[in-house]
Amino acid sequence: RLALKRYQFHPGKGLFTDMNAIRRDEVVDNLHSIYVDQWDWEKVILREDRTESYLRQTVRAIMGAVCETNDALDIAFPSLHTRIDRDVYFISTQELEDRFPDLTPKQREDAICREHHTVFLMQIGGNLKRSGQPHDGRAPDYDDWKLNGDIIVYYPVLDIALELSSMGIRVDEDALRRQLKEAGCEERAEMDFQKALLNGKLPYTVGGGIGQSRICMFYLRKAHIGEVQSSIWPDDVLEEAASRGVYLL
Repeated sequence: RLALKRYQFHPGKGLFTDMNAIRRDEVVDNLHSIYVDQWDWEKVILREDRTESYLRQTVRAIMGAVCETNDALDIAFPSLHTRIDRDVYFISTQELEDRFPDLTPKQREDAICREHHTVFLMQIGGNLKRSGQPHDGRAPDYDDWKLNGDIIVYYPVLDIALELSSMGIRVDEDALRRQLKEAGCEERAEMDFQKALLNGKLPYTVGGGIGQSRICMFYLRKAHIGEVQSSIWPDDVLEEAASRGVYLL
């Protein structure tokens, strides 16, 4: 967002980065690695674009690109047989909790993706009515919790919901004040980035991240993220994978 301001990007234009990082405290499993690779993108929008309708439009555009890439792969490599449901099912975290009140947040995601194979789970970060807890954590000074979400798809290899992208319309002045108060960290309003935002010096934006290894894993129908990226794995993870005929890079 600072870069978009610095380089004088206009509404409708943005940038993306090929991000590679190490998260040394990540708990590794089939979907997580200490090595993280993703495309991060950010686009300038008008204030009147800060709507759920615009967010949905953006989600559909991203899924359209994901499906078109899969179609090209299917032509080049017919043995893949990977199918993606292009129609996106939109549901909020509160609606999901109301529908599956006895399940954990992750179990709710699995359940809804088994029914609707491509899902955009909206409004992540605020406390839910039944549990009093957020569906998942989100920084209060990043996405607008009322205008964000995750693109998740059903992954038959593991019979789970697989998150491909986390994204959202970023906070404006009002959302930032509201979320800092809700998160109990109003002192952040005095930090340089937050102060610039509150003073109207930064553009309104939408953005997100798309997992590179995640999407390769999905296209190629692999059981472990270590089959599509080279990383460091604990011995017990290597042994467990090898016992199932899965060999990690």
